[in-house]
Amino acid sequence: MTAAMTQPVGPGQPAPDFSLPAVAGSDTISLADYRGRSPVFLALMLGLWCPFCRRQLAQLSGFEGKLKALGVESLAVVATDPENARMYFKFRPTRLRLASDPFLSTHRAFGVPKPEPTPEMLEEMGQTVVNPFGDLPHPMPLPEAGKAMDKMDGFVPTASDQGDVERQWPQLKALFMIDREGIVRWANIECQDEGLAGIGKLPSEDAIIDAARTLLH
Repeated sequence: MTAAMTQPVGPGQPAPDFSLPAVAGSDTISLADYRGRSPVFLALMLGLWCPFCRRQLAQLSGFEGKLKALGVESLAVVATDPENARMYFKFRPTRLRLASDPFLSTHRAFGVPKPEPTPEMLEEMGQTVVNPFGDLPHPMPLPEAGKAMDKMDGFVPTASDQGDVERQWPQLKALFMIDREGIVRWANIECQDEGLAGIGKLPSEDAIIDAARTLLH
């Protein structure tokens, strides 16, 4: 898998600042909001067209409270416009604080890879079978897995979702732990270790909680 990219921001480096519209309300969310106040767990997701992202957001929401108990705030950047996100999360509420970034400016600032969709990559996608959440009847090739999850979720894309797909695919996702001084202390880049077989996989809850504890030392 090749990508036109700089190296992702990694541990020991300053996290690039950003200001994005909040999904809930009319506020603007900036990374500077957390500076000097609390560490932050930052999840850079894609638009809601991405079935892996929808499920990962639900997983991350499930242990947001455990991070907060450690003094670590959670923030997820969702790559769709605020109104589209509000409509979705009205029916699927989340505890996560959400910011909107449909044009992936935050992914670019953090150097998150966007692979080049070469014929070789497309062939590899058709041959790579996944079942990252364990709810498919069996591991499926990536394109089929995505369609099966959409059907299971009853997800019908909006015009906004369609535009997001065209701009974003095949952008990868990333997680970062950032200390209260704004320095990245831990990073997890999708597919970094497993190639395409890593699409849709989050680190375990224990791994994320352990990474959060390192921010408190």
